[in-house]
Amino acid sequence: MNEPLPTRLVMGSDHAGLALKDFLHANLADAGYQITDVGTHSPESVDYPDYAAKVATSLHPESGEVGILVCGTGIGVCIAANKFPGIRAALIYSEETARLARQHNDANVICLGGRVVPPNEALQWVRIFLKSQFEGGRHQRRVDKISALDTPARAATSSS
Repeated sequence: MNEPLPTRLVMGSDHAGLALKDFLHANLADAGYQITDVGTHSPESVDYPDYAAKVATSLHPESGEVGILVCGTGIGVCIAANKFPGIRAALIYSEETARLARQHNDANVICLGGRVVPPNEALQWVRIFLKSQFEGGRHQRRVDKISALDTPARAATSSS
């Protein structure tokens, strides 16, 4: 699929991801990306679900925006972000997962661990993620099934 590559990013982190988020922000801004940074902006302890929610609710995936979330391991923000309809957040831990998250899963949020990923590796993975495109085809059917899990009917069925 030849969709335009994302140029607008929404970024967020908790205190444990702040240094990595700020490093990514500076490097991506220098590369010409338009960035909305929803915080945190302080090393004081905060709750990662709050920042995952801010990114998820600020993101406009239909316009090509993607999100970048960072906490200590990336796990917490990934779990929290995936609670929001239309969000497909992926925990990235290699060049291959960065590429496949976009190509196969049409991920629109990348999640990274500020305490476990060296900054230059994280930047490389983000660049790969941003340059990769969804392949569609057999993967579209699977993404559609994921999207169907977001529906209110599904939520009502699972609560009975």
